[in-house]
Amino acid sequence: MGVTVKVPATSANMGSGYDSIGIALDLYNVITMEESDHIDITDVRGDDIPKDENNLIYQCAKKVYDICGKPLSGLKIVEDCAIPQTRGLGSSSACTVAGILGANALLGDPLSQENIIDLAASIEGHPDNSTPAILGGFCVALLEYGKVWSVRVPMNGTVDFITFIPDFELSTEKARAALPQKVAHHDAVFNLARAALLAGSLTTGKLENVGVAVGDCLHQPYRFDLIPGGRDVVHAAKCMGALGAFISGAGPSIIAVVDSADKTYLSRAQMYCEQNFPHWTPIRLTCDEVGATVTRF
Repeated sequence: MGVTVKVPATSANMGSGYDSIGIALDLYNVITMEESDHIDITDVRGDDIPKDENNLIYQCAKKVYDICGKPLSGLKIVEDCAIPQTRGLGSSSACTVAGILGANALLGDPLSQENIIDLAASIEGHPDNSTPAILGGFCVALLEYGKVWSVRVPMNGTVDFITFIPDFELSTEKARAALPQKVAHHDAVFNLARAALLAGSLTTGKLENVGVAVGDCLHQPYRFDLIPGGRDVVHAAKCMGALGAFISGAGPSIIAVVDSADKTYLSRAQMYCEQNFPHWTPIRLTCDEVGATVTRF
């Protein structure tokens, strides 16, 4: 028996919700897994990936086998990953979730969904990517003492997430290292108010609040210096009519929240980037309301 796991991309933080807010997007990593007597890992896109025990999907799968007390001789893993790596779109989280879900399915589902959510967040260190990747939709989550506390709600209001993806990378480790160890009390209050407003606005359809609600003092001001042209892309995205714009995850991708009734926004963004930001490519993504799926074969 084998399994195919399909995991959506995610955008964490969404401006004000640092390490606590995330949304699933309709761009996917599709991973096929079968038990084997050795490690056999391939990538259908020809990407350069670890093909031994250092592969993240394999490591997370083995973690599940270890937790369940089951021996693992090896796995055959075939990766088809559309989520670009180190671009702030949850590629590592998608691989983590795929490894956990795939192994759990191969073992007959010994772990509950709650177990899986907790394990994924513990491996990642924060739940704002892994939780929406599993559940789909818009999620608010926190990790405390190894347990995830979360709320998953459908989006209310029809918006597109125009995602500006650059041709350069930014590692999460580097992006986190740029952040200060302490922040001022008024900066914390600034974000707290806006994160609450963002969650309420996206789930009730009060989209006119988005521009204010994605405001941030905790991470984006420090990370923009690591993203050449990032501030200009955000400014241009707003000038073209976006409801709001923010760094996706740790960056460097930028997401503009756009009313889906604006049918020409993407084409305008593409033409503008061709002329002014040739290192950036905008694509249209929407909220994935399903989350990760597992199919047995």
